[in-house]
Amino acid sequence: MRRRILAWLAVLSLLFTGTVLVAPSAAAHPYCGQSWSSLAKSDPGMSRGQLTDVRAGRHACFDRLVLDVDRRLTGWSVRYVSRVVADGSGKVVPVRGGARLEVVARVGVAPTDEFFVGPGGRLVNTTGYRTFRDVVWAGSFEGVTTIGLGVRARLPFRAFVVDGPGHGSRLVVDVGHRWCAPGHADC
Repeated sequence: MRRRILAWLAVLSLLFTGTVLVAPSAAAHPYCGQSWSSLAKSDPGMSRGQLTDVRAGRHACFDRLVLDVDRRLTGWSVRYVSRVVADGSGKVVPVRGGARLEVVARVGVAPTDEFFVGPGGRLVNTTGYRTFRDVVWAGSFEGVTTIGLGVRARLPFRAFVVDGPGHGSRLVVDVGHRWCAPGHADC
């Protein structure tokens, strides 16, 4: 009798409050909070700074590419393209992966700053990354610098500028490990 009363109270509580309890197994796959798309992102304009470094990192829900600039970055774009072309020459730059992002920072580089370019134009070793497959130098011409970012598939991404350190800034490109929408069974 007591169980029956408790069961009815639980049902009435759900009906009146709309509260649903989540079983621990359903909460084992947290939603990453991503509401990103695969559409182009940009901030038009030109910048006065120079690119000083390109680096990447791995996170639980996405891989991150960071372009360091020595001044405030006010002109950039990130978009999926069928092929990445070299600045100035227009030659196709080979970029490994199922999809390619063209990352453009409207800043130059000092003639001696190609020190960070590795063999074959590779900027970052992407071994062990879940989403990134390649980060390739595509050149710098007339104050526009392009990086080819190869990813395993056309996945959602976000791009934004973070101020600092000092007078510098960073263009951040996060590419999700998977498509995920709120309420989706795998999220």
